[in-house]
Amino acid sequence: MDTDLAQAMAALTTGIYVLTVNDAGQHHGMSSSWVTQVSGEPVLFSAAVDVNHFSRPIIARTRIFGLNIVGRRGKALEDYFYSPGAKRPDNLAELEYELSPKLAVPWLGLAAVSIEARVLNSFIAGDHTIFVAEPVGVCIRQADRPLTSLELDYVYVGGKVVLPRDRSGW
Repeated sequence: MDTDLAQAMAALTTGIYVLTVNDAGQHHGMSSSWVTQVSGEPVLFSAAVDVNHFSRPIIARTRIFGLNIVGRRGKALEDYFYSPGAKRPDNLAELEYELSPKLAVPWLGLAAVSIEARVLNSFIAGDHTIFVAEPVGVCIRQADRPLTSLELDYVYVGGKVVLPRDRSGW
């Protein structure tokens, strides 16, 4: 991806989320910024997951995941999930979480909002799988403004490309 295109993609403001899965008692989370609502009736949202990510085959097989919306007070979650320490299968061991009441997916204690979701459809879009999901349950943990990509020093634009953010012109 050339520099101009990468800067253009970085200008697409996104929220910061952590998708979580439960695979026979093994709990895993991944940072995600490519999540958006796609329908109002019924309420549906999509989440893009790299085809090579550890969580992708689990979501494809179980058809469920947790969506944890990171608030400004929970920025430590974003920092953790982009760190080398999070690059292992059971990466929630050091974090406070509970299993959601209906689907038993991890809801993170530092998340402002957590949603348990059931996948209705999926399709491949380049190097990611787009999962279209319906919310099954919600936990609003704290009143906190959602963290966005504008508040980070980097922006994920695909693959391993992470750009330092030049905030002078934004």
